[in-house]
Amino acid sequence: MIRRMGKGDLDAVAAIWLDANREAHDFIPAAYWLGHFAEVRTALARAEHDLGLPITAEQVAELEAHIDDIDFECAAQREKEVRHDVMAHVYAYGKAAPGAAGVIHLGATSCYVTDNGDLILYRDGLRYLRGELLGVLKNLAAFAEKYKSLPTLGYTHYQPAQLVTVGKRATLWMQDFLSDLEELDHVLAHMKFLGCRGTTGTEASFLDLFDGDTDKIDRMNRQISAEFGFAHCFDVCGQTYPRKVDSRILNCLSSMAQSAYRMANDIRLLQHDRQLEEPFEKEQIGSSAMAYKRNPMRSERICSLARYLILDAANAPMTASVQ
Repeated sequence: MIRRMGKGDLDAVAAIWLDANREAHDFIPAAYWLGHFAEVRTALARAEHDLGLPITAEQVAELEAHIDDIDFECAAQREKEVRHDVMAHVYAYGKAAPGAAGVIHLGATSCYVTDNGDLILYRDGLRYLRGELLGVLKNLAAFAEKYKSLPTLGYTHYQPAQLVTVGKRATLWMQDFLSDLEELDHVLAHMKFLGCRGTTGTEASFLDLFDGDTDKIDRMNRQISAEFGFAHCFDVCGQTYPRKVDSRILNCLSSMAQSAYRMANDIRLLQHDRQLEEPFEKEQIGSSAMAYKRNPMRSERICSLARYLILDAANAPMTASVQ
């Protein structure tokens, strides 16, 4: 038998999501996760307050004031007693913000926090990558300009062919990365927010809360989306955002990895002939037994990481196809 979900349960599930992401992505500062978690969790209460639901400004303020007060030790201890992770977090959060416990995620599901939170992180991550990609293009452009007239041997089938220039070869790498930039901009331009869609995407819980006023529900979704910088929500969806989004993003990342792999592999091959070499530090050791060696370690690592990312892109289509 499945009991009716309490208003505080959903916030507890969101806290579990936050804890898992902080642990899985420990290279990202915890404050980053907490900040977005906080924004998503309070935006709904703020919008519902603005649209006339019985949520007071004091309750919204209390939620905002205690966003970072997630007592994981308290939740862990409570879980030992009740053997239920969700209810343990309900208990811990209720301790932190007792005056607002009854309005936390009113009408929402856990996917309101997890999926909208993921979409925010994806967008911010892609924006960060865009800046890094522009940096790569800028550096390659300077390199190509500097060596545009320096002749070098060209290859086809990795066999000696006609002369090219070092700068011209770099423009081939640039062209790939420029294609990635165009794809990245397309993905960013078409990202949408999930918004508040309820358990199955019908917004039934919000229809009850707003007495069937669909205009208010639409306004609530627009307000929350705008608060996080999204121009649009998905027109229709289920409980979650369409996992085609994940596939599109990972395909974009895979494309970047392919470009990086191609460039790094070229450098590895060219270093064999000493046409092009990675930087070699003054005190660097090329080999423990062969001091004359200069291994293209940076390029090898790029290729290794790129291969992983290219293969990982196959996961999203499997999920999207069975959602």
